[in-house]
Amino acid sequence: MDKSTFIGRRWELSAARRALSRTRLLTLTGPGGVGKTRLALRLAENLRNKYRDGVEVIELATLETGELLEPAVAAALGLRGVHRDPMGVLVEHLSNRRMLLVLDNCEHLDLLCAHFVERLLHATPRLQVLVTSRHSLGVNGEQVLPVPPLSVPGTARPLHEVEADAALHEEARAGLRPPGRTTVREAARHDSVRLFVERAAHVVPGFSLNAGNLACVVRLVRRLEGIPLAIELAAARLRTLPLEELAYELDQRFDVLAAGGPMALPRHQTLRATIQWSFQLCSPEERRLWARLSMFAGGVDLDTAETVCSGEGIDAADVLDLLAGLVDKSVLCRGGLGFRMLESLRAYGCEQLTPAERQWLRGRFVGHYRELTETHRTDQLVPDQLDRYLALRQELPNIRVALQACLNEPALAPLGLGTASAMWCFWVLAGALTEGRYWIERGLELVPEPGRARATALWADSMLALRQGDLDAALPLLEDCRALAARSGNEDLVPYAVRTAGVAACTAGDTRRGLALLRESLALHRSLNDMDGLMFNLYFAAAYGSIEDPALAAEFGEELLALSESHHALVSRAYAQFALGVARWNLGDYEQAETLLTSAAQFTGEIDDRWCLTQCLEVLAWIAGAREEHERAAELLGAAHALWQAAGASPERLCYHAAWHERCTRQARHALGKPAFTSAFRHGAKLGVGRAVTYAVRLPAVQPELRHLS
Repeated sequence: MDKSTFIGRRWELSAARRALSRTRLLTLTGPGGVGKTRLALRLAENLRNKYRDGVEVIELATLETGELLEPAVAAALGLRGVHRDPMGVLVEHLSNRRMLLVLDNCEHLDLLCAHFVERLLHATPRLQVLVTSRHSLGVNGEQVLPVPPLSVPGTARPLHEVEADAALHEEARAGLRPPGRTTVREAARHDSVRLFVERAAHVVPGFSLNAGNLACVVRLVRRLEGIPLAIELAAARLRTLPLEELAYELDQRFDVLAAGGPMALPRHQTLRATIQWSFQLCSPEERRLWARLSMFAGGVDLDTAETVCSGEGIDAADVLDLLAGLVDKSVLCRGGLGFRMLESLRAYGCEQLTPAERQWLRGRFVGHYRELTETHRTDQLVPDQLDRYLALRQELPNIRVALQACLNEPALAPLGLGTASAMWCFWVLAGALTEGRYWIERGLELVPEPGRARATALWADSMLALRQGDLDAALPLLEDCRALAARSGNEDLVPYAVRTAGVAACTAGDTRRGLALLRESLALHRSLNDMDGLMFNLYFAAAYGSIEDPALAAEFGEELLALSESHHALVSRAYAQFALGVARWNLGDYEQAETLLTSAAQFTGEIDDRWCLTQCLEVLAWIAGAREEHERAAELLGAAHALWQAAGASPERLCYHAAWHERCTRQARHALGKPAFTSAFRHGAKLGVGRAVTYAVRLPAVQPELRHLS
């Protein structure tokens, strides 16, 4: 089931290309397992150079919550920012782009996808969308291309599949080939046969189509109606069954299913029957594991499979062998976290869980991901800070399943609330603020009881709201948090509420009061020896205080940098370098500021942390302006602007950026003239993240004397 393998589909590829030349929305439809995704991926690859702004493929099969469709698409396009309106950010980002957006596996979100695509196409005149789904979206202007099964021998073939073959015609005319008989040469021209032979050769080295096995192969692919997934499942069985026995078993099974009904089974029943047959040929333990693995939307690694799926009939020591057995049978394939399952197989496995087993498994699954998010907190001063973030990002589809399970089961709601709250820093780093607030706020609705879990969620939600500039939502949450923390005896949460109140005051423009609250919170964190809380406090105090009291802000930044380096916390170090760099800029220490900011920009560019990167590019533009390198300043302002815009934010909304941004822009425009400034600014905006980082961290050959912007 390797999606990189692609056989045939020349006509479908050609038809899809023609369709995209005259429509803005093309939907590839067909039953599960017919190959819609593979066709879409191959088409996207073939067309990549045809679109000035590229092709983006977004997998929606693992997205089980329709409310997160817009933020998930925005995040996939790199728009992982602060905006509360992800659709607005998407429209602004895509409005002038000529690109192809591929939305794969939309059927479970059909109405929401239809509405989303319709709105997007209406607002973005140059965008084209390619969708894969089991049925059409029903959107005005949509063109539908049904994806048929692969061609099989002995059936009427559409004209578009007929290839001229003079030798075959000569054989027929000369009477050398009996009527109705298929030759090896002719059978090999059919995609279904080619796919079976290729997969069979993986299982039985040296397998090839010949006169001796021709009849069995043809009978088998006809029985499976050319459905790629069914053919792959059948071919995998050659590991344990001879070809003749394999064909006989399928004949017997399908004859029983078709008894009393039409001569041929509908294609969706053909696939289901094949999956069912494959399931029944598994050992009892393999069947149990297949069913339990269906819980994992994003795939699973060995350790997690052993932790979550063992017990109740599966020994943990046997899980590795069982996984290998399912890989051999093409039920699982390697990729992502380790092992993954196609959606058709995952859906079937889910059906095999009994209510009791489903409840038991749900508890194990939710408990595992609650523990995972706690042990992988990114708001702690630890050496593996970055690894934790990357692990959570990879596990996000499974975490979403766990969170949704908690929303569906009142008894699990506190676990869900704790999970979403523990990830608050991940939501910030990933730019998934809308999603983070969605899960936390749904959890707060289900867990009204006062206590530590609710108090923690309140300040976490307020922090995310502040990052989105939503003061109206953040302030009441903070008040509730502080009151609840004091009332419930969780005094250690008070510093977090005070700190967040300080950020709120700075966001509202009252920097003096905000810094007073941040210093109050700093003292509380120190008294509790809470180094993790202290880390964030120092960052906010250094950044927001860089204008009000740059000398004190630099002290906070130095302390944060030393703290981060002593704990080998790389992500925190980058933020410390940025905050200290801003303070150094305000103190006139431009060389040190540039050294700190280029280091932070390089690191955050590598890990795709666009929030810190954007701010680094902004301040580096000021430094270029101070060198009178106004063209470079304009280009860096443009590069930062593209990222500010993608995030739904702006430097004017941050007190430590606003004034310098305005002065740098004004001076560069005055020095270059409006046309030259606009040209340089636009060039910077088109650099993209990678090229912008490369440009930003490259030091000029000549270092003119710096002077402050005025």
